[in-house]
Amino acid sequence: MTVDIVILSTLATPDAAGTVLPALDLLPHRSRCGKPDVSVLLSGPQADIVIVDARTDLADARSTCRVLRSTGLSIPLIAVLTEAGLAAVHSDWGVDDVIVSGAGPAEVEARLRLASGRSTTDNDSDRAAIRAGDLTIDPETYAAKLRGRPLDLTYKEFELLRYLAQHPGRVFSRDHLLREVWGYDYFGGTRTVDVHVRRLRAKLGSENESMIGTVRQVGYKFVSPPPKALPEDAPVPVER
Repeated sequence: MTVDIVILSTLATPDAAGTVLPALDLLPHRSRCGKPDVSVLLSGPQADIVIVDARTDLADARSTCRVLRSTGLSIPLIAVLTEAGLAAVHSDWGVDDVIVSGAGPAEVEARLRLASGRSTTDNDSDRAAIRAGDLTIDPETYAAKLRGRPLDLTYKEFELLRYLAQHPGRVFSRDHLLREVWGYDYFGGTRTVDVHVRRLRAKLGSENESMIGTVRQVGYKFVSPPPKALPEDAPVPVER
């Protein structure tokens, strides 16, 4: 499988791919290089993977990765580092994987393949409609309906509801929700999450506001409605 790769490097040159990650010269993938700027992603063909050159300036590379994530980047983001630089990478970078610049072709190929495969699976999952009781959430049209009635949600209200509903029963802290829904570079406080939860509950109505559960001193979770009981006069299925 051939993938299109964009390499963001302060040392961007026509042959930078082989400089940043030499193994790419031995693999059949297409790559183009540019300065660490979001505009590079908007020009040229659609990329499958973004690689950030973090070999020389760790602080600048970290900032680039965080900015990319804050823009809603949905394709895999990989940082290329020296072995010494690995100690500086933490979850706040927002990268999907790291590769040591001297990695061999087999390792680089495997990491690109796995990153691309995860992206395809995640995208399919993100596009799938979510149904929980009388609630339907359609990520493709950004529409949420309750008993067939459209809910008038803002973009962030929709994203918060969708994220919680994609992980029913799982508890998320306010900080985690801020990172996932608002982005790594959002500077508002966790109070923002509380305000949006209150608005969501109000729009769901008193009968359904319990779908967004509160776990004291932790955060919030999505509570799937229990299955509806059959009417007493409903026919009982006969096993064959």
